[in-house]
Amino acid sequence: MIPVVKPFLPPIEEYQVLLEGIWERQWLTNMGPLATKLESELQKHLKVSNLLFVTNGTVALQMAIKALDLKGEIITTPFSFVATTSIVVWEGCTPIFVDIDKDTLTIDASKIEAAITKDTVAIMATHVYGNPCDVEAIELIAKKHNLKVIYDGAHAFGVEYKGKSIFEYGDISTCSLHATKLYHTTEGGFIVTKDADLDIKLQRIRNFGISGFDTFSDLGLNGKNSELHAAMGVVNLKYIDAIHSKREELYEVYTEGLKGFAAVQPVWRAEATMNYPYFPLVLESEELLFKVREALAKEDIHLRRYFYPSLASSLPYLPKQLLEITEDVAKRAICLPFYYDLEVSDVKRICDILRSV
Repeated sequence: MIPVVKPFLPPIEEYQVLLEGIWERQWLTNMGPLATKLESELQKHLKVSNLLFVTNGTVALQMAIKALDLKGEIITTPFSFVATTSIVVWEGCTPIFVDIDKDTLTIDASKIEAAITKDTVAIMATHVYGNPCDVEAIELIAKKHNLKVIYDGAHAFGVEYKGKSIFEYGDISTCSLHATKLYHTTEGGFIVTKDADLDIKLQRIRNFGISGFDTFSDLGLNGKNSELHAAMGVVNLKYIDAIHSKREELYEVYTEGLKGFAAVQPVWRAEATMNYPYFPLVLESEELLFKVREALAKEDIHLRRYFYPSLASSLPYLPKQLLEITEDVAKRAICLPFYYDLEVSDVKRICDILRSV
C-alpha cells in the first residue's frame, strides 16, 4: 500500500535519549526545557522575530483571532482546510469568501476590496500547498482599510519570499506541525508575529491568560504543547535538510514523469522558495480524476482530493456560496503520494499509471 502521506520518523535511538531526560526531570508540559529549546531553534532556523510553540495549527489560528481582538467579518479563502474557516466561526466572527486565483490557487487579492464592508476587520489567507499569497497586494489593501492580516501557513514551513521568511508577513502567521507535514512534532503548531507586545499577549493567551503568580490579564486557553512532542521536533529538525532534498528529488521525478499528462501544477509565486510539502495537480476534468483514482486504487495506491469540496458551498453551518474558480478547481485538484520514505521507483510507477489512463 502506498498512502498519500507518511510521517518522517527519526532514528528511534535519538528520540529515546531525549525521552530519558524527560523521565529524569519528570517535567512533561508547561513549557519545559525541550519546548523552550525547540522554540529557540525554530526561531533561529526560520529567521523569524518571535515564535511560540503551541498545541496545533488550529489553536494557533484561534489564538491569532483572540489576540487581535477581532469581532466582525473576516475575508478568507474557500480553498483551504476546513479549520481556516471553522475557527473564524468558532470565535464568533463571520467568514466572507473571496474566490481564488486560477493559477496559484491562493486567494485572489484583486477581488478582496470588493468584499470589504463596514464590518470587515481582517483578512485571513492561506499559503496553499505552501505557495505564498500575494502578500504585497494584501498588505496594501490592509493598510488602506485598516485591517489586520493573518496568514494560515500550515503548509509553508521553510518558505521564503524575497529573502525573508513567509511567516514574517502579516500581523500574525501560523503553521501546523502535524505528523503529515514535511516537518512535524507529531501534533503541534507555532505562531509568529513581528510585534513584541503582541507576542507577549500571545504567550499569556497560550497559558490561560495568566500574567503572574496569581494574576490574570487576558482571556486565555491551554495552547501549550508537551515535552514529548517537543522532543520529536528537536530531533526532526536535525534532518530538515535531508527531508527537503529527498522531497525535491521526488518532485522533479514526478514533474518529468508527467510531462504531457492532462494536468497542470499550481504556478509557484515568483521570488518564493519551494519547500515541497505536497505534489498537487489540477487535472483536465473531474472525469479524469475519477479514472485516475480508480486506476491507482487497483494498485493499492492512494490520492487525496485536496481541497475538496469548496468550503464556500459545503459547510452546513454557513450559507451556500458558489465561487466559480474554486468550485471548478476543487473538483479537479488532487495530491499524489509524497513523503520522505517514498521510493523513486514508486513515483515512476505512479506516473506510468497516470499516463496509461
